[in-house]
Amino acid sequence: MAEETKLSKSTVHRVWNAFRIQPHRQKHFKLSNDPFFIEKVRDIVGLYLNPPDKAMVLCVDEKSQVQALDRTQPLLPMGLGYVEGVTHDYVRHGTTTLFAALDIASGQILTQCKKRHRHQEFLQFLRHLDATVPKTLDVHLVVDNYCTHKHAKVRRWLAARPHYHIHYTPTYSSWLNQVEIWFNIITQRAIRRGTFRSVNDLIASIELFVRKYNPKARPFAWTATADSILQKTERLCNAIAGT
Repeated sequence: MAEETKLSKSTVHRVWNAFRIQPHRQKHFKLSNDPFFIEKVRDIVGLYLNPPDKAMVLCVDEKSQVQALDRTQPLLPMGLGYVEGVTHDYVRHGTTTLFAALDIASGQILTQCKKRHRHQEFLQFLRHLDATVPKTLDVHLVVDNYCTHKHAKVRRWLAARPHYHIHYTPTYSSWLNQVEIWFNIITQRAIRRGTFRSVNDLIASIELFVRKYNPKARPFAWTATADSILQKTERLCNAIAGT
């Protein structure tokens, strides 16, 4: 821009700062192609903002391919004037899949680590939930559209338990599932900065984090209404396609 306008780079920089123009940054988005997008948004947001009486709302998902990474050299601890030093290379010791269910009322989390993330493992996790949830309460499960969650055996298991109600997020809309917020928390605090010599070491670290997290857990403050989400989606659609 400095070359085109014959201005100095510092002048262009000041103009960009004045108008908060940041051409080096990008913001990614993905619009849902779900024909029932509006209905599903209103359904799930309604659960968050106005939870049903005598019921639990659990946001359920799995974080697959969590890697047990071991750094090739010891960490350098942070100190005055410099940050923690971590080698950029690592050794892979395998992976685990983290299944998690977030109670939106308390903010507490229930987890299990599995070797794989097929419908068999998802059913095992559902049985684990069923053994924990009070039988007198209805259970509303918020899940995404992963094929494991819609498997015939999973549907039969849910049909045999009428107090379970499943709510699917729209396609490409995993951000509607509050457990994704918690996945980001554990990734930043326990997984990404960790050094693990085995998968068991990784699982032990995840379980330790959960044990320390739950006593201090607080529910996430969901403030977006269905109307505000739909209005934002409409603005994106108009900007992209004019419709």
